[in-house]
Amino acid sequence: MLDANLSSSASGLELRHDEEGLALAGDGMVLRADLSALLPRLRPDRLSRELLVRAARVRGVEAPTAVDATAGLGEDSLLLAAAGFTVTLFEKDPVIAALLRDALERAADDVALAPAVSRMTLVEGDSVAGLRDLGFSPDVVFLDPMFPERTKSAAVKKKFQLLHHLECPCDNEDELLQAALSARPRKVVIKRPPKGPLLAGAKPSYQVTGKAVRYDVIVPPRA
Repeated sequence: MLDANLSSSASGLELRHDEEGLALAGDGMVLRADLSALLPRLRPDRLSRELLVRAARVRGVEAPTAVDATAGLGEDSLLLAAAGFTVTLFEKDPVIAALLRDALERAADDVALAPAVSRMTLVEGDSVAGLRDLGFSPDVVFLDPMFPERTKSAAVKKKFQLLHHLECPCDNEDELLQAALSARPRKVVIKRPPKGPLLAGAKPSYQVTGKAVRYDVIVPPRA
């Protein structure tokens, strides 16, 4: 069953640790965070074409910083780190955070992933509070909150349905967006389904859109 130190309201799930690392099992499925699966997308010729990298790009900054306020299993953060960002990852669910921490530890031993992973720092906790107490202004705040319609989407990979036992749909859109803006970033990048509604109804400064995903970019006025 779930580790006594990891609280979850989910039933029928268990964390297992084997020679391949930590995994979440239940409903006949097994979920393991595996950052090595992204290696093909990290090649320079492909990385520069990633929509997230294009949306987050900050011109004229040699060592950009980013906060991933909804880290999940860390795949988006890895793309940003591979593109040169130093990324702070917030994940409030202790089970998902445990899966992500295990994946980061394994990836740190992979020579192909280690340089990017060295720029990733995981913080287990609520990003709304964390963003308001960062102590620095990141160049980018990235938001990918879960919304109710995404739990039923055919595009959601079957194994990631396990995460829906742990994550709750975003019910604090305004609070999340205001926390992101309170960190005084150069831009807030919001990941959305192509036809999904705007986060908290906030009109973006511009959008980067693909067939499967849309990034709404808010550029706050600079003081």
